[in-house]
Amino acid sequence: MAVASPCGFNPETAENFEDMEKQFAVKAVQHMATYWSILEKIRGSKLRLTKIDNEILEHFQKDFPDVDVAETINEDNMKSKEGKERWRKFMMTYEKRIDDYNFGTMLRSNSKCEYTEKETIFAMRMQFYAIEIARNRAGLNDWVYEREHSDEK
Repeated sequence: MAVASPCGFNPETAENFEDMEKQFAVKAVQHMATYWSILEKIRGSKLRLTKIDNEILEHFQKDFPDVDVAETINEDNMKSKEGKERWRKFMMTYEKRIDDYNFGTMLRSNSKCEYTEKETIFAMRMQFYAIEIARNRAGLNDWVYEREHSDEK
């Protein structure tokens, strides 16, 4: 079954909307920088990312018991056909409850690392929330704060 294109839109002849892509990239980088700045100022274990962190964490742990947030996130598993379907089902729960729930953002593949080209993957906002809330609750991001405030000891 073919899906109709909106109002004569032809994806074969569509222009590349460079300005939109640039705006997306700017917003994703701003989100990444803001989150890192917050981790430098507040221990992750004391941080709340949403009003419903507890619910998101419980849902994530129930639906993804195989994901160990202390280890490197397997991007191939996350983005496989099965992985995409699991995550889509998870994310849709928050469609009307979390702003920009499906907006693209940057996620560190390993909580022991900073954002670098090698350690950063593209993810949806709800994937970011689920994984980072779990990491924060486990104290896995506290090292960022401790490193930033090492001279205060």
